[in-house]
Amino acid sequence: MKLAGIIGYPITPFHHDNQTIDFTKLGIVIDTLLNAQVDAIAALGSAGEAAYLSKEEWENVASFTVKHVAARVPVVIGIAELTTEQAVQRAKHAYAIGADVIMLSPFSYYKLSEDEVFLHYQSVSDATPLPIMIYNNPATCGVDMSPQFMLKMIDKIKNATMIKESTGDIQRMHKIYQLSAGSVPFFNGCNHMALEALNAGAIGWCTAAPCLIGDKPKQLLEAVRSGNNEKAKALFYQQYDFLEFIVKSGLAAAVKSGFALQGRDVGGPRKPLLPLANAAQEQLKKMLLELDHLS
Repeated sequence: MKLAGIIGYPITPFHHDNQTIDFTKLGIVIDTLLNAQVDAIAALGSAGEAAYLSKEEWENVASFTVKHVAARVPVVIGIAELTTEQAVQRAKHAYAIGADVIMLSPFSYYKLSEDEVFLHYQSVSDATPLPIMIYNNPATCGVDMSPQFMLKMIDKIKNATMIKESTGDIQRMHKIYQLSAGSVPFFNGCNHMALEALNAGAIGWCTAAPCLIGDKPKQLLEAVRSGNNEKAKALFYQQYDFLEFIVKSGLAAAVKSGFALQGRDVGGPRKPLLPLANAAQEQLKKMLLELDHLS
């Protein structure tokens, strides 16, 4: 399948009493992203606190997301597991529930060799026909894959078809584009690099920002696509402080605080994560006011 554009990341809302998942509010979060004109929904990423969910919770969020989106846009399911067996089981679940793509990260405790990472991806590819987005996010997963290695996997592993690059190094994106002669689709996963990445050939941008600022990321993407460089630059710098803030403050905590400021309480992050401190909430409130997303 062809995936491109803005890929929106929902947070996972929790009830206040015992932090069970509030699926009614998850539906509202997903609808918020769809109203922001995202081109796909990516459940169970960092913003969705996937690492803090039980197996049952993870499966329920994945299933609910696919059912709620109801094929209005493609659904991507994030998978980042320590063992290959766990990753395979989650990939099989994603396929069984009707997801469109899996976004696979190699998650490490021991330092993994390229042979180990390759076999991890190969095993998941062998378990399901779903397209695989290779996700390079060493800050979170502890594994840094070079452009050359990721392109090797795309060449050798049947279902590995696209890349999400989140190191914050624009040279990685230039290298992916150059080495593949523009034939391998790649996505920007680093908010503050959105303008550079799109101009470097990224076919899309993976972000939780539309949860709080509507279609402003989509407007930026379309300005770049249409060649309106001045408009794109203005839109990017309008969003820049906000985009940088939500990442530095922790996506789950920042986006959940933003929802609360907008009058839509979706609970706090799951411990050990903490909600934003009061000073940070005031910063976020000011930015949302300036972006016309707070009344």
